[in-house]
Amino acid sequence: MNIIPRRIILVVALIAIIGFIGYLEIKKPRRLDSDVQTIAITPPPAVKDAIISAGEDRSTILKGKKATYVSAKELSGIQGYINTSKFKLADLIGEKVILVDFWTYSCINCQRTTPYLNMWHGKYKDNGLVIVGVHTPEFEFEKNYDNVARAVKEAGIIYPVVLDSNFGTWNAYNNRYWPHKYLIDIDGYIVYDHIGEGKYDATEQAIQDALKERQAVLHVNDAIDTNIASPPVIIPTNFSLVKSPEIYFGSARNQSLGNGIKGVTGIQTLSLPLKIDGNILYLDGKWNFESEFAQTVIGSGRIVFTYNAKNVYMVASSPSGGAGINVTRDGKPLGSEIGKDIGLGLIKDERLYELIRGSDYGQHTIEIDIKGDLRVFTFTFG
Repeated sequence: MNIIPRRIILVVALIAIIGFIGYLEIKKPRRLDSDVQTIAITPPPAVKDAIISAGEDRSTILKGKKATYVSAKELSGIQGYINTSKFKLADLIGEKVILVDFWTYSCINCQRTTPYLNMWHGKYKDNGLVIVGVHTPEFEFEKNYDNVARAVKEAGIIYPVVLDSNFGTWNAYNNRYWPHKYLIDIDGYIVYDHIGEGKYDATEQAIQDALKERQAVLHVNDAIDTNIASPPVIIPTNFSLVKSPEIYFGSARNQSLGNGIKGVTGIQTLSLPLKIDGNILYLDGKWNFESEFAQTVIGSGRIVFTYNAKNVYMVASSPSGGAGINVTRDGKPLGSEIGKDIGLGLIKDERLYELIRGSDYGQHTIEIDIKGDLRVFTFTFG
């Protein structure tokens, strides 16, 4: 009888565990703050020319598409509809060009993309473009229909939004990022795929190409605005100058916590150290750590963080309906660079708050003094 040594068994088991952890890391949903991981699916020139000309016999074109593209996946497990009644993508394929955008409302990267989506909706809806916002939540509070509906209204979104609260459609597309756009042509193929912010000109050009094909297939000749434009109001961001990552407060992901026990739920009493390092989170006072957030316990506390960026955002809320905060930078009042969401110094709803709208990129220390029950999920930067 062959007996496998215990040491070999342990090594094999360890390798399997490491491999499984790696797999989970790959599958973890992520916000993407730039366009460094763009996937622009461009057909070979012969296929593209055939698509744009779209003659009477489309069998060759469809054969080329089948060999080049992936078919769109249907909406799956949708929990609610905003700006629309219940529908399927199959109801639109063959008549419309569809832009599917995966987003979540507390994501600043998604918020910076929304003005472009609103612009494209206004420009191309009469040419046959339908934008579908697939709202897949990062946090539990983003599953709440009223929260999403309020965010949709505040962002001026009037195209259809569906609530993918159980990740059904997200998983069908094997998606991993917010924001992530998929352009579906009239034949139901994903002909363009873009992850993250940026490349708006390329995305708009892809939309125009798909709409031109639709014209030829349906024998319509409506005028398409071929200008590549930008929305009137955007927040420009130079990602090469943003040196601070997203920082999570909850015990599930608070690996940047500098003066407490990481990865542990429950109450901790913390004191600020004498030395504050960059991109490390420091809390003062008594805090209750839950999986997604950290919350003040005795109605007061302090947050200190040295960042390297221009703008600072915080996803937060107050369970009692109002926590007061006083934000300073490098020990001084913010003045004209105070964020638009903290003019009254009050945190209430479950959403993203702009704390600092800086004039230039650089390293600074933000200090937040808290009065009340503040629940903090993340810091993000721009």
